[in-house]
Amino acid sequence: METTSKTKWTIDPSHSEISFKAKHLMITNVKGVFKEFEGTVYTSGKDFLTSDIEFKMNPASIDTGAPDRDGHLKSADFFDIENFKEVTFKGTTVAKSDDENYSLTGDLSIKGVTQKVKLNVEFGGVMKDPWGNEKAGYAISGKINRKDFGLTWNAALETGGVLVSDEIKISCEVQLLKQAN
Repeated sequence: METTSKTKWTIDPSHSEISFKAKHLMITNVKGVFKEFEGTVYTSGKDFLTSDIEFKMNPASIDTGAPDRDGHLKSADFFDIENFKEVTFKGTTVAKSDDENYSLTGDLSIKGVTQKVKLNVEFGGVMKDPWGNEKAGYAISGKINRKDFGLTWNAALETGGVLVSDEIKISCEVQLLKQAN
């Protein structure tokens, strides 16, 4: 078995954002972010196609700008933070579409339910910051059906339809920091 040296990259939380959008009342989007998250990517050289990708976030760190809504999202109706302390993602395959675009497939786990999801990844490039740290930037987007993960609470509207959409749009801006070997 051949061993290759892997380079470790970690998410720089001060230059990254993990956000989502859901339709509310079927007419507008409500956006939220998760404020506590971490992730690592292990690469062989500069090749992100063979990366080992792991990510986790704290669902209790959800922030939609409305404390009452955040409290409801933390409850057993949604994330059930008393029983489920983290949301995880483990990448399984990365495929290159062109020089800047990739698809990332992996296992997303929410509330003890794991589903395979496919995300779109736009590579922003690699750059050194003013302090000599090597950084890589990515924009990640995709969609999931929240009901696939047991997030099933909803309310019917008098005019038809539902209060919260099943489809959740994921949007992440991620800056990775190369770790010293």
